[in-house]
This record gives sequence, structure tokens and C-alpha cells, in this order.
Amino acid sequence: MPSTVTTKHLPPLDADQREETGRELQATLVELIDLALIGKQLHWSLVGPLFRPLHEQLDELVDSWRELGDTVAERAVAIGVWPDGQAAAIASGSDLTGIERGAIDDRAVVRELTSRLEEVANRARVRMDRLGDLDAASQDVLIEVVRALEKQLWMVQAQLPPDAER
Repeated sequence: MPSTVTTKHLPPLDADQREETGRELQATLVELIDLALIGKQLHWSLVGPLFRPLHEQLDELVDSWRELGDTVAERAVAIGVWPDGQAAAIASGSDLTGIERGAIDDRAVVRELTSRLEEVANRARVRMDRLGDLDAASQDVLIEVVRALEKQLWMVQAQLPPDAER
């Protein structure tokens, strides 16, 4: 069957801009998918007095990360770059540390979540800045991602005692 793919719809980026923008979007997509997987692992492993509210909060966060990932992937396609959200791409492309299997105390869940969320937010912010020179529309997508992640980080960190070490 002949391909129906056309480049007529693509924004006016040169090949280098398209490739570099695609790399930044792909890296963000990989981390958002991995963060969602880690969030589900924490969701299943959570124990302690804060079980119910954290369990529900983790579901909300995972849904948000999946939605943000979809927005990032759709932007990649819109500029002519095909995203890869398959398990092998996530496993080889993410620098996030996984979560051990087994029960995890609610306060430890908050610390683990805070750490991973902070990592992803910081790297997304760096990518957002890089995209400022490449493609403002793609940068706008990462601005949305950073805004959401930083708000989530604030809300998760607020659950830690002020003197808690991370």
C-alpha cells in the first residue's frame, strides 16, 4: 500500500532544527512515560496512614503524565518526527532510577516521588530553554510540561515535614 504521508503540513523548520527539536521532545516523552510507570509502581507499593490520599493522588499524577506525554508525542508528529514510546525506548532512554518491588511507607513514597519529579522537571526545563532557539511552538509544549511538573512537585513536596531530608 502506498504511503499517504505528506510533508506539506510540516512547519518550516530546516532538517537540523527538526532533528534537534525531535530529540528534545523524544527525551521528554521517554521521561514522562517512565515517570508514569514509576508512579504506578509507587501506587501499588504504598502502605501507611496516608495510603488513601496518596493512592488517589498518584492516580491523578499518572493520568497527567500520560496526557502530557501524549501532547509531547503529538507535537513531534506535527513537526515530522515519529516518537517512540515503546518499552525498549523507555528502558534504554530514561535516566530515572526505578522503584524496588515491595511495600513502601507513605513518607518514603513522597520522598521517592519528589526526587523523580524534581529530576524530570529540571531536565524538562533545560530542554524547554534549548527549544527557545529552535521552535517556539515546541518550546510552548515544554512550557506546559514544566508548568505542570513544577506545580505537581510543589504539591508533593508540601506533604513532607519542613525538616525532612530527601
